[in-house]
Amino acid sequence: MDTMARYLMIGGIVIFLIGGGVFLAAKFGIPLGRLPGDICIERENGSFYFPITSSILVSVILSIVLNIISRFLRK
Repeated sequence: MDTMARYLMIGGIVIFLIGGGVFLAAKFGIPLGRLPGDICIERENGSFYFPITSSILVSVILSIVLNIISRFLRK
């Protein structure tokens, strides 16, 4: 049960840090979600939004950061 609580706490901290990163990105004017290539279709019945370019950008940045962290932890 202790390991489950630990995983939940780590998950909460990670979600908190991601939220803080998104907040800071908006504060500094980084247009995540409004980049060229993000798909946005608006009609009178509803709207569809798929941020493909933003998703790719976040994926590349997270891959680089996690790769750097894993290299430091191996030594």
